Amino acid sequence: MLGFGLSAFSFLLFSFSAFPPTYRMAKLKYSGGGDWYADRTALPNLISYCNTNLKTNFYPEESIVEVGSKEIFNYPFIYMTGHGNVVFSDQEVKNLRQYLAGGGFLHIDDNYGLDKFIRPQMKKVFPELSFVELPANHAIYNQKFKFPAGLPKIHEHDNKRPQGFALIYKGRVVCYYTYECDLGNGWEDFGTYPEDTQETRTKALKMGANLVQFALTQ
Repeated sequence: MLGFGLSAFSFLLFSFSAFPPTYRMAKLKYSGGGDWYADRTALPNLISYCNTNLKTNFYPEESIVEVGSKEIFNYPFIYMTGHGNVVFSDQEVKNLRQYLAGGGFLHIDDNYGLDKFIRPQMKKVFPELSFVELPANHAIYNQKFKFPAGLPKIHEHDNKRPQGFALIYKGRVVCYYTYECDLGNGWEDFGTYPEDTQETRTKALKMGANLVQFALTQ
């Protein structure tokens, strides 16, 4: 089980850069053929933004962690993205459930095309739960940065509104799923996509910082 208590998270949020890094963020490596490695510059940029604006003390580079690895329990915040297929083995399902039920947090970011694959896999992890859309007044949109309209739109795909879904286990959001948003694309190096604007990128980073702050203090 994770040792992610509120006191540890409080220390994380108020630690100073003069101290050695306290925690790491990780990107989830999964099987099935999907490009789990997408958004290569996203997480390091989010880490830098959080360390500057939330005064967190994350190690500056992302880690890579496999779904079934015992190392997953070392990370309070794990990011998952991609466009394609996802397959969790029975052992990975058990490991991921233990991680999330024990205090971990998973942000799944649909990079366009992930939705039909990830939903049935997460249903294997929590058969008793379904994704619910969080309302705009939810705490996740009201951390350091305020998003009165809820999840912001970062990249356009099918002219659909952005939606933020959650799996809620025993009153705690264990998984937050961003759909029709491409939040991670907005975290990438500026200029990665032709339609990038500084305003949109800043909006994406602020929303990412909210996710981290919420995950560490809920």
